[in-house]
Amino acid sequence: MVFTAESQNAAVNLVSAVETAAINLIRTMSHEQSKSETDAETDSNEDRFFLRDLGVERRDFMKAGMAAGAATSLTGCTGLLGGGGDEQRAASADYEVPPGEHDDYYAFLSGGHSGEIRVYGLPSMRQLMRIPVFGRESARGHGYDDKSREMLEEAGGYTWGDTHHPRLSQTGGEFDGRWLFINDKANPRIARVNLKYFQTDAIAHVPNTQGIHGVTGWYPDTELVLGNGEFRVPIPNDGRNLEDPDKYRSVYTAIDPESMNVEWQVLVDGNLDNSDSGKNGRYTFSTCYNSEEGVDEQGMTADDRDWVVAFDIPRIQDAVENGEYEVVNDVPIVDGRQGSSLNEADRPVTTYIPVPKNPHGVSVTPDGKYACASGKLSPTVSVIDIEAIDEVDDPEEAIAGRPNVGTGPLHTAYDGRGQAYTTLFIDSQVAKWDIEQAVEAELGSEDPVIEKIDVHYSPGHCQAAQSYSTDPTGDWLLALNKFSQDRFLPTGPYHPENDQLIYIGDDEEGMQLVKDTPSYAEPHDATIAHRDRLDPADIWDPDDYELDYIDSGESNIERDDGRVYIETYAIRNQYGLSDITVQEGDEVTLHVTNIETAKDISHSVVIPEYDINLSLAPQETRKVTFTADNPGVFWMYCGYFCSALHLEMRSRLLVEPEDEPEGPDPF
Repeated sequence: MVFTAESQNAAVNLVSAVETAAINLIRTMSHEQSKSETDAETDSNEDRFFLRDLGVERRDFMKAGMAAGAATSLTGCTGLLGGGGDEQRAASADYEVPPGEHDDYYAFLSGGHSGEIRVYGLPSMRQLMRIPVFGRESARGHGYDDKSREMLEEAGGYTWGDTHHPRLSQTGGEFDGRWLFINDKANPRIARVNLKYFQTDAIAHVPNTQGIHGVTGWYPDTELVLGNGEFRVPIPNDGRNLEDPDKYRSVYTAIDPESMNVEWQVLVDGNLDNSDSGKNGRYTFSTCYNSEEGVDEQGMTADDRDWVVAFDIPRIQDAVENGEYEVVNDVPIVDGRQGSSLNEADRPVTTYIPVPKNPHGVSVTPDGKYACASGKLSPTVSVIDIEAIDEVDDPEEAIAGRPNVGTGPLHTAYDGRGQAYTTLFIDSQVAKWDIEQAVEAELGSEDPVIEKIDVHYSPGHCQAAQSYSTDPTGDWLLALNKFSQDRFLPTGPYHPENDQLIYIGDDEEGMQLVKDTPSYAEPHDATIAHRDRLDPADIWDPDDYELDYIDSGESNIERDDGRVYIETYAIRNQYGLSDITVQEGDEVTLHVTNIETAKDISHSVVIPEYDINLSLAPQETRKVTFTADNPGVFWMYCGYFCSALHLEMRSRLLVEPEDEPEGPDPF
C-alpha cells in the first residue's frame, strides 16, 4: 500500500488525536494523578513525559485509544504505531502435545454469555468439552430431561446466563477434584458441577440480590461457597423504595456446598465485585466499589477511595448462631455495614480496608500471607497483610505494599515462587512482579516489577496453573483477552476473543507467549488443575443416579387415568420398545437407560416434534415428561452416531387421536 503525503499527515494527526484521548483517559483513571486545572495547559512534550512515567509507550496508544472509544478509527492503521510488541521470544517450553498424547492440565474457562464452562487441555489449548450450566444445550441434553429442566426452573427459570468465575473445591488448600462452582453474573445463581461426570448437578437461586459476580470457596476445605451480590437493590425488592437509593443494598451470600442451600447473607456498603478466600479458615475478601452508593457513573466515581472488605467468617457464623440477624425471603441477613453494632466489638464481622478507586480483582497469595487487590483506575496493586488486619487501629495500615505495575491492572495470579502476574487492561500486557519486594519497597514504587509481556489485546483475567490453591505449579499462565483485533481470520462484525498461553516456568528466559486460541464471547476467568487432581469416570455408576436402572428385557408400559409411564433401554442399533402407543392428551413419562458398558458409546432419544432430546452416556439413566397433545406418527431416534446401523436405531411414538380425523385420505 502506498501512502501519499496527505494520507501520512492524516495518519500522524490520527495518532496524535488518539494520544490525546489516551492521555486524558489515563489521567482520569489514575488515582495518583492530580485533577488540577493546569492539566489542560500541559504541552505535548510534558504529556509524553507523563505517559512515559506511567510506563505507557507509543505502541500502546491503539489499546489505550480503544478504551477511550477510538479503536474504530485505528482499524487497519496498526503499522503506524511504531512496529514492535507483537513479536515474542521463541519459547523454550515444550508446549506441543502430539496426537494421541494427553495434556498435563485441565483448564476450566468461563463461557460468558453462552452460560457454559469450556474445558481445555493445557498446554495444547485443545477444547476437550463444554459443560452446559445456566442454559439448555442439546448435545448434553441439559435442560431437556426432567431433572435438569427442573433444576433450571427452580433456580429462577431464566433463559440465559453469564458464567464468570469457575472455582474448584479444595481439601487442605489443594484441589480435590470433587466439584467446580461458578457464578451467574446476569442472574442471582451459583451452580455446582460434579467433576466425576463433568455435569452440572445443582444450581442455587440466591434471593435479595440481582446477579452474582465474584465467587469463592471458604478454604482450606471449601466448607462454604461465597458469592458477591454486585447490584444494589431494595431488600426485599418488591416495589418499595424505588426512588430511594439510600435503601438499596448489596449482600454477600454463603451457600452450603453439599446441599446448595443458602445459609446466610451479610449486608454491606457499596457494590461487591470479585472475591477470594484466605487459606486458614478465617477471612474471605471482596473488592467493593461505589462507596458513594450512587446510581450513575458520576455518582459512583465522585470519591477517590473504595474498599476491600474482609469478612470474618467464624465471627459471622457466631452472629447467626446468636440470632443477630434479620430474616428476609427466608434468609438470615447479618448487618455488616460499617456502622453496624456488630462492627463495634473487638472482632468485627467485616473490616473495610481503603484502597484506590474502583478496585477490581482480589486474590490471596498461595502462602496465605497477603490479599492483593488490583487498582483498575490506579496503576497499583494493594498488598494487604492479612495478619495485620487484627493488629492495626486503622484498617489502611494493613496495606503492606503498593507496587506500580502499569496502567489498568485487573487481576493477579501466582507462580508459587514468590512472584505475581497482573493483567494490565490499558497497556495490553501482563506484568510480573516480586511480592516481598513490593512489601519492602515504597508505596507506588515500580522496582518490584520484574518484566512485562505484550498480549493481544486488553486482558481481563489471567490465571496460572493451580494459582488459587496452596500448590501452584508455576509453569503456565493464561491471559484471557477481551479483543483479538486482526490475530485471526475475519468473522464479520462479531470478532473472536483471544485466550493466550504464556510459559512462566523459566525466570531467566522470562515470560514466553506460545499460543493464541480464539474464543467466543466472552473469555472471563479460568481455573487450572493438574490432571492428577481429577479422576473423571469413563461411564456412569448407576448408584450415583436417583432413577431406577432399566436393564435389557425390562421394558414396561404402565397406564393410569391419562398418565403413561414408559420404562425402556437403549443399546447399539435398537431401543427396548419398537413401538409406543399413547392417546392424545396423555401425560407421558419416558424413562430410559443406556445399557452400554463400553466407554464413549453414547445414545440419545430424540423426538423433535415434542422438543425431546435425552442424552445418555454409557450406563446413564434419564427421564422426560411431556403431554402428547399432537396426534400422529413420530419417529423416536438416536441423535449420536453410535454404530454402522445408527440410522436404523429408531422406534415409533404413535399418538392416537382423541377424535377420528375427518375427510378423505388424500392419497
